[in-house]
Amino acid sequence: MTEPLAVQPVRAGADRRAFVALPYRLHAGDPCWGPMLRRDAAALIDPRRNPFYEHADQELFLARRGRAVVGRVAAIVNRRHNEIHADRVGFFGFFECERDPEAATGLLAAVEGWLRDRGCDAMRGPVNPSMNDEAGLLVEGFETPAVLMMPHNPPHYADLLEAHGLRRVRDLYAYQTWEHGVPPRLIEGARRVQQRYGVRVRSMDLRRFAAEVENIKRLYNAAWERNWGFVPFTDREMDHLAKQLRPIVDPALALFAEVDGQPVGVAVALPDFNVALRKNPSGRLFPGVLKVLWAARRIDRVRVIILGALPEWHRRGVDALLYARIWENGRARGVRWGEAGWVLEDNHPMRNALVRMGFEVYKTYRVYEKRVG
Repeated sequence: MTEPLAVQPVRAGADRRAFVALPYRLHAGDPCWGPMLRRDAAALIDPRRNPFYEHADQELFLARRGRAVVGRVAAIVNRRHNEIHADRVGFFGFFECERDPEAATGLLAAVEGWLRDRGCDAMRGPVNPSMNDEAGLLVEGFETPAVLMMPHNPPHYADLLEAHGLRRVRDLYAYQTWEHGVPPRLIEGARRVQQRYGVRVRSMDLRRFAAEVENIKRLYNAAWERNWGFVPFTDREMDHLAKQLRPIVDPALALFAEVDGQPVGVAVALPDFNVALRKNPSGRLFPGVLKVLWAARRIDRVRVIILGALPEWHRRGVDALLYARIWENGRARGVRWGEAGWVLEDNHPMRNALVRMGFEVYKTYRVYEKRVG
Protein backbone atom coordinates (compact mmCIF):
# COMPACT_ATOMS: atom_id res chain seq x y z
CA MET A 1 0.00 0.00 0.00
CA THR A 2 1.27 3.47 -0.90
CA GLU A 3 2.32 5.58 2.06
CA PRO A 4 0.25 8.76 2.57
CA LEU A 5 1.72 11.98 1.22
CA ALA A 6 2.85 14.83 3.49
CA VAL A 7 4.08 18.20 2.16
CA GLN A 8 5.72 20.37 4.80
CA PRO A 9 7.99 23.41 4.95
CA VAL A 10 11.66 22.87 5.74
CA ARG A 11 12.46 23.76 9.31
CA ALA A 12 15.16 21.59 10.90
CA GLY A 13 18.71 21.16 9.68
CA ALA A 14 17.93 17.55 8.79
CA ASP A 15 15.16 18.78 6.47
CA ARG A 16 17.55 21.17 4.76
CA ARG A 17 20.08 18.40 4.24
CA ALA A 18 17.34 16.18 2.79
CA PHE A 19 16.35 19.02 0.44
CA VAL A 20 19.93 19.28 -0.84
CA ALA A 21 20.40 15.50 -1.07
CA LEU A 22 17.31 14.58 -3.12
CA PRO A 23 18.58 15.30 -6.67
CA TYR A 24 21.72 13.21 -6.10
CA ARG A 25 19.45 10.20 -5.58
CA LEU A 26 16.92 11.03 -8.31
CA HIS A 27 19.57 11.63 -11.00
CA ALA A 28 22.02 8.91 -10.00
CA GLY A 29 23.05 7.14 -13.16
CA ASP A 30 22.04 9.97 -15.50
CA PRO A 31 25.25 10.78 -17.42
CA CYS A 32 23.87 14.14 -18.56
CA TRP A 33 23.19 15.63 -15.13
CA GLY A 34 25.75 18.04 -13.65
CA PRO A 35 26.21 17.25 -9.92
CA MET A 36 27.51 20.41 -8.27
CA LEU A 37 29.30 19.99 -4.95
CA ARG A 38 26.76 19.62 -2.13
CA ARG A 39 28.49 22.43 -0.30
CA ASP A 40 27.70 24.78 -3.19
CA ALA A 41 24.15 23.47 -3.56
CA ALA A 42 23.53 24.20 0.13
CA ALA A 43 24.96 27.71 -0.18
CA LEU A 44 22.64 28.50 -3.08
CA ILE A 45 19.54 28.18 -0.88
CA ASP A 46 21.09 29.71 2.26
CA PRO A 47 20.07 33.34 2.97
CA ARG A 48 23.22 33.74 5.07
CA ARG A 49 25.51 32.87 2.17
CA ASN A 50 23.64 33.98 -0.97
CA PRO A 51 23.16 37.77 -1.35
CA PHE A 52 20.16 37.18 -3.63
CA TYR A 53 18.08 36.80 -0.48
CA GLU A 54 18.83 40.36 0.57
CA HIS A 55 15.97 41.31 -1.77
CA ALA A 56 14.03 38.03 -1.88
CA ASP A 57 12.06 35.77 0.46
CA GLN A 58 11.99 31.99 0.18
CA GLU A 59 10.18 29.00 1.65
CA LEU A 60 11.39 25.45 1.02
CA PHE A 61 9.01 22.50 0.93
CA LEU A 62 9.56 18.74 1.06
CA ALA A 63 7.13 16.01 0.01
CA ARG A 64 7.40 12.75 1.95
CA ARG A 65 5.78 9.37 1.80
CA GLY A 66 6.43 7.92 5.20
CA ARG A 67 10.09 8.72 5.91
CA ALA A 68 11.09 8.80 2.23
CA VAL A 69 11.55 12.20 0.55
CA VAL A 70 9.90 12.05 -2.88
CA GLY A 71 9.95 15.71 -3.96
CA ARG A 72 11.04 19.24 -3.18
CA VAL A 73 10.37 22.81 -4.30
CA ALA A 74 11.07 26.41 -3.27
CA ALA A 75 8.60 29.30 -3.25
CA ILE A 76 10.31 32.64 -3.95
CA VAL A 77 9.25 36.27 -3.88
CA ASN A 78 11.87 38.39 -5.63
CA ARG A 79 10.99 41.89 -4.40
CA ARG A 80 13.50 43.49 -6.76
CA HIS A 81 11.85 41.82 -9.77
CA ASN A 82 8.42 43.11 -8.80
CA GLU A 83 9.72 46.64 -8.19
CA ILE A 84 11.45 46.76 -11.59
CA HIS A 85 8.63 45.18 -13.60
CA ALA A 86 5.74 46.65 -11.59
CA ASP A 87 4.01 43.30 -11.21
CA ARG A 88 3.21 40.77 -8.49
CA VAL A 89 4.85 37.61 -9.80
CA GLY A 90 6.08 34.95 -7.44
CA PHE A 91 8.47 32.20 -8.47
CA PHE A 92 9.08 28.53 -7.84
CA GLY A 93 12.40 26.79 -8.15
CA PHE A 94 14.64 23.87 -7.21
CA PHE A 95 11.82 21.55 -8.32
CA GLU A 96 12.70 17.86 -8.11
CA CYS A 97 10.20 15.01 -7.91
CA GLU A 98 9.78 11.32 -8.44
CA ARG A 99 7.29 10.24 -11.10
CA ASP A 100 4.56 10.96 -8.56
CA PRO A 101 1.80 13.34 -9.77
CA GLU A 102 0.23 13.61 -6.33
CA ALA A 103 3.53 14.70 -4.79
CA ALA A 104 4.17 17.24 -7.56
CA THR A 105 0.67 18.70 -7.20
CA GLY A 106 1.07 18.88 -3.44
CA LEU A 107 4.36 20.73 -3.73
CA LEU A 108 3.13 23.19 -6.36
CA ALA A 109 -0.09 23.81 -4.44
CA ALA A 110 2.00 24.66 -1.38
CA VAL A 111 3.93 27.20 -3.46
CA GLU A 112 0.68 28.69 -4.77
CA GLY A 113 -0.72 29.17 -1.30
CA TRP A 114 2.49 30.67 0.07
CA LEU A 115 2.74 33.12 -2.84
CA ARG A 116 -0.94 34.04 -2.69
CA ASP A 117 -0.63 34.84 1.03
CA ARG A 118 2.12 37.33 0.09
CA GLY A 119 0.06 39.17 -2.49
CA CYS A 120 1.31 37.46 -5.65
CA ASP A 121 -1.11 36.91 -8.53
CA ALA A 122 1.06 34.53 -10.60
CA MET A 123 3.69 31.83 -10.11
CA ARG A 124 6.51 31.50 -12.63
CA GLY A 125 9.44 29.14 -12.96
CA PRO A 126 11.39 27.11 -12.46
CA VAL A 127 14.26 29.43 -11.51
CA ASN A 128 17.02 28.39 -9.13
CA PRO A 129 16.55 30.89 -7.52
CA SER A 130 16.37 33.64 -10.20
CA MET A 131 16.62 34.27 -13.94
CA ASN A 132 20.28 35.17 -13.34
CA ASP A 133 20.90 31.61 -12.12
CA GLU A 134 19.73 28.30 -13.55
CA ALA A 135 16.47 29.10 -15.34
CA GLY A 136 13.83 27.04 -17.07
CA LEU A 137 12.88 23.38 -17.36
CA LEU A 138 14.63 21.27 -19.98
CA VAL A 139 12.04 20.19 -22.59
CA GLU A 140 14.27 19.32 -25.58
CA GLY A 141 17.86 18.05 -25.64
CA PHE A 142 17.79 15.43 -22.89
CA GLU A 143 20.39 13.26 -24.61
CA THR A 144 23.25 15.77 -24.32
CA PRO A 145 25.09 16.74 -21.11
CA ALA A 146 24.14 19.91 -19.25
CA VAL A 147 26.92 22.49 -19.13
CA LEU A 148 28.06 24.62 -16.22
CA MET A 149 25.23 26.57 -14.52
CA MET A 150 22.52 25.12 -16.76
CA PRO A 151 19.70 22.88 -15.46
CA HIS A 152 18.99 19.27 -16.38
CA ASN A 153 15.93 17.18 -15.60
CA PRO A 154 14.12 14.07 -16.89
CA PRO A 155 11.32 14.45 -19.46
CA HIS A 156 8.51 13.65 -17.04
CA TYR A 157 9.00 16.89 -15.10
CA ALA A 158 7.16 18.78 -17.86
CA ASP A 159 4.19 16.43 -17.48
CA LEU A 160 4.12 17.04 -13.73
CA LEU A 161 4.11 20.83 -14.12
CA GLU A 162 1.57 20.92 -16.91
CA ALA A 163 -0.78 18.57 -15.01
CA HIS A 164 -0.93 21.26 -12.34
CA GLY A 165 -2.05 23.89 -14.85
CA LEU A 166 1.30 25.55 -15.53
CA ARG A 167 1.69 26.76 -19.12
CA ARG A 168 4.60 27.96 -21.25
CA VAL A 169 5.33 31.66 -20.98
CA ARG A 170 8.80 31.75 -22.62
CA ASP A 171 11.28 29.33 -24.14
CA LEU A 172 15.02 29.75 -23.70
CA TYR A 173 17.42 28.33 -26.29
CA ALA A 174 20.92 26.99 -25.87
CA TYR A 175 23.17 26.95 -28.94
CA GLN A 176 26.18 24.79 -29.74
CA THR A 177 29.08 24.98 -32.16
CA TRP A 178 31.79 22.49 -33.05
CA GLU A 179 35.46 22.61 -33.87
CA HIS A 180 34.92 23.57 -37.50
CA GLY A 181 36.25 26.99 -36.50
CA VAL A 182 35.16 30.55 -37.13
CA PRO A 183 33.42 31.08 -40.49
CA PRO A 184 35.74 33.05 -42.83
CA ARG A 185 33.06 35.69 -43.39
CA LEU A 186 32.99 36.26 -39.63
CA ILE A 187 36.73 36.78 -39.48
CA GLU A 188 36.51 39.30 -42.31
CA GLY A 189 33.53 41.00 -40.63
CA ALA A 190 35.46 41.25 -37.37
CA ARG A 191 38.39 42.85 -39.18
CA ARG A 192 36.07 45.47 -40.72
CA VAL A 193 34.50 46.26 -37.34
CA GLN A 194 37.93 46.94 -35.89
CA GLN A 195 38.90 49.18 -38.76
CA ARG A 196 35.62 51.08 -39.09
CA TYR A 197 34.96 51.79 -35.42
CA GLY A 198 38.43 51.58 -33.93
CA VAL A 199 37.39 48.73 -31.64
CA ARG A 200 40.16 47.11 -29.63
CA VAL A 201 39.77 43.71 -27.97
CA ARG A 202 41.68 42.95 -24.79
CA SER A 203 41.75 40.14 -22.25
CA MET A 204 40.59 40.47 -18.67
CA ASP A 205 43.36 41.61 -16.34
CA LEU A 206 43.21 39.32 -13.32
CA ARG A 207 45.53 41.64 -11.42
CA ARG A 208 42.71 44.19 -11.50
CA PHE A 209 39.96 41.65 -10.94
CA ALA A 210 37.67 43.85 -8.84
CA ALA A 211 37.78 46.65 -11.42
CA GLU A 212 37.17 44.19 -14.25
CA VAL A 213 34.13 42.80 -12.44
CA GLU A 214 32.80 46.37 -12.23
CA ASN A 215 33.19 46.64 -16.01
CA ILE A 216 31.32 43.37 -16.54
CA LYS A 217 28.55 44.42 -14.16
CA ARG A 218 28.00 47.72 -15.97
CA LEU A 219 28.04 46.13 -19.42
CA TYR A 220 25.89 43.16 -18.46
CA ASN A 221 23.20 45.20 -16.72
CA ALA A 222 23.04 47.69 -19.60
CA ALA A 223 23.10 45.14 -22.42
CA TRP A 224 20.36 42.92 -20.97
CA GLU A 225 18.10 45.52 -19.33
CA ARG A 226 15.41 45.29 -22.06
CA ASN A 227 15.13 41.50 -21.88
CA TRP A 228 11.93 39.91 -20.61
CA GLY A 229 12.15 39.15 -16.90
CA PHE A 230 15.62 40.69 -16.52
CA VAL A 231 16.66 41.91 -13.08
CA PRO A 232 20.08 43.59 -12.83
CA PHE A 233 22.65 42.09 -10.52
CA THR A 234 23.20 44.00 -7.31
CA ASP A 235 26.80 44.80 -6.45
CA ARG A 236 26.89 42.07 -3.83
CA GLU A 237 25.35 39.49 -6.15
CA MET A 238 27.87 40.15 -8.91
CA ASP A 239 30.79 40.18 -6.48
CA HIS A 240 29.59 36.90 -4.97
CA LEU A 241 29.31 35.24 -8.39
CA ALA A 242 32.67 36.58 -9.50
CA LYS A 243 34.35 35.21 -6.37
CA GLN A 244 32.88 31.77 -7.10
CA LEU A 245 33.96 31.75 -10.74
CA ARG A 246 37.38 33.39 -10.47
CA PRO A 247 39.28 30.09 -10.00
CA ILE A 248 38.13 28.88 -13.44
CA VAL A 249 38.34 32.15 -15.40
CA ASP A 250 40.81 32.06 -18.30
CA PRO A 251 41.76 35.64 -19.29
CA ALA A 252 42.07 34.59 -22.93
CA LEU A 253 38.38 33.65 -22.85
CA ALA A 254 37.17 36.72 -20.93
CA LEU A 255 37.36 39.66 -23.31
CA PHE A 256 36.39 43.32 -23.49
CA ALA A 257 35.76 45.35 -26.63
CA GLU A 258 36.92 48.94 -26.10
CA VAL A 259 36.66 52.19 -28.03
CA ASP A 260 38.98 54.99 -26.94
CA GLY A 261 39.81 52.99 -23.82
CA GLN A 262 36.18 52.60 -22.73
CA PRO A 263 34.53 49.13 -22.62
CA VAL A 264 31.56 48.83 -24.99
CA GLY A 265 31.18 45.04 -25.12
CA VAL A 266 32.06 41.93 -23.17
CA ALA A 267 32.31 38.20 -23.78
CA VAL A 268 33.08 35.56 -21.17
CA ALA A 269 33.46 31.86 -21.89
CA LEU A 270 33.99 29.49 -18.97
CA PRO A 271 35.39 25.98 -19.09
CA ASP A 272 32.52 23.51 -18.78
CA PHE A 273 33.39 22.43 -15.27
CA ASN A 274 30.50 19.96 -15.31
CA VAL A 275 32.85 17.67 -17.24
CA ALA A 276 34.90 17.38 -14.05
CA LEU A 277 31.97 17.43 -11.61
CA ARG A 278 30.49 14.33 -13.27
CA LYS A 279 33.47 12.39 -11.94
CA ASN A 280 31.98 12.97 -8.47
CA PRO A 281 28.29 12.02 -8.81
CA SER A 282 27.74 12.02 -5.04
CA GLY A 283 28.62 15.72 -4.85
CA ARG A 284 30.54 15.14 -1.61
CA LEU A 285 33.64 17.19 -0.97
CA PHE A 286 35.95 14.36 0.10
CA PRO A 287 37.33 12.35 -1.49
CA GLY A 288 35.36 13.32 -4.61
CA VAL A 289 36.94 16.73 -5.03
CA LEU A 290 40.26 15.05 -5.87
CA LYS A 291 38.63 13.33 -8.86
CA VAL A 292 37.12 16.66 -9.89
CA LEU A 293 40.45 18.46 -9.79
CA TRP A 294 42.14 15.71 -11.80
CA ALA A 295 39.42 15.72 -14.47
CA ALA A 296 39.46 19.53 -14.67
CA ARG A 297 42.88 19.37 -16.33
CA ARG A 298 41.37 18.01 -19.55
CA ILE A 299 38.25 20.10 -20.23
CA ASP A 300 37.84 20.87 -23.94
CA ARG A 301 34.34 22.39 -23.76
CA VAL A 302 33.28 25.93 -22.88
CA ARG A 303 30.08 27.82 -22.21
CA VAL A 304 29.84 31.37 -23.55
CA ILE A 305 27.99 32.71 -20.53
CA ILE A 306 28.08 36.42 -21.49
CA LEU A 307 28.20 37.96 -24.97
CA GLY A 308 26.85 41.45 -25.49
CA ALA A 309 27.42 45.13 -26.07
CA LEU A 310 26.02 48.42 -24.87
CA PRO A 311 22.69 49.25 -26.58
CA GLU A 312 24.23 52.00 -28.69
CA TRP A 313 26.70 49.43 -30.07
CA HIS A 314 24.11 46.85 -31.07
CA ARG A 315 24.11 45.75 -34.73
CA ARG A 316 27.65 47.02 -35.32
CA GLY A 317 29.35 43.64 -35.21
CA VAL A 318 30.93 43.96 -31.77
CA ASP A 319 29.44 40.63 -30.69
CA ALA A 320 30.86 38.91 -33.77
CA LEU A 321 34.28 40.44 -33.15
CA LEU A 322 34.32 39.19 -29.55
CA TYR A 323 33.11 35.74 -30.51
CA ALA A 324 35.70 35.39 -33.29
CA ARG A 325 38.47 36.25 -30.85
CA ILE A 326 37.15 33.90 -28.14
CA TRP A 327 36.92 31.00 -30.57
CA GLU A 328 40.40 31.63 -31.95
CA ASN A 329 41.84 31.79 -28.41
CA GLY A 330 39.85 28.76 -27.33
CA ARG A 331 41.04 26.60 -30.21
CA ALA A 332 44.62 27.52 -29.31
CA ARG A 333 43.86 26.08 -25.85
CA GLY A 334 42.37 22.86 -27.17
CA VAL A 335 38.69 23.85 -26.98
CA ARG A 336 36.67 21.73 -29.40
CA TRP A 337 33.06 22.53 -28.50
CA GLY A 338 31.13 25.48 -27.14
CA GLU A 339 27.68 26.41 -25.91
CA ALA A 340 26.19 29.89 -26.04
CA GLY A 341 23.12 30.60 -24.02
CA TRP A 342 20.64 30.83 -22.91
CA VAL A 343 18.83 33.16 -25.34
CA LEU A 344 15.19 34.21 -25.13
CA GLU A 345 12.97 32.90 -27.94
CA ASP A 346 12.02 36.46 -28.96
CA ASN A 347 15.57 37.85 -28.88
CA HIS A 348 15.81 37.61 -32.66
CA PRO A 349 18.87 39.86 -33.11
CA MET A 350 20.99 37.64 -30.86
CA ARG A 351 19.54 34.43 -32.26
CA ASN A 352 20.27 35.56 -35.83
CA ALA A 353 23.77 36.64 -34.82
CA LEU A 354 24.52 33.24 -33.29
CA VAL A 355 23.41 31.46 -36.47
CA ARG A 356 25.70 33.70 -38.52
CA MET A 357 28.52 32.77 -36.14
CA GLY A 358 27.99 29.08 -36.87
CA PHE A 359 25.88 28.08 -33.85
CA GLU A 360 22.76 25.88 -33.89
CA VAL A 361 19.99 25.34 -31.34
CA TYR A 362 20.42 22.04 -29.47
CA LYS A 363 18.49 22.49 -26.20
CA THR A 364 15.24 24.19 -25.21
CA TYR A 365 14.38 25.28 -21.68
CA ARG A 366 10.86 26.37 -20.75
CA VAL A 367 9.63 28.91 -18.23
CA TYR A 368 6.09 28.21 -17.03
CA GLU A 369 3.46 30.42 -15.44
CA LYS A 370 0.08 30.06 -13.72
CA ARG A 371 -2.32 32.59 -12.26
CA VAL A 372 -2.72 32.20 -8.50
CA GLY A 373 -4.54 35.39 -7.47
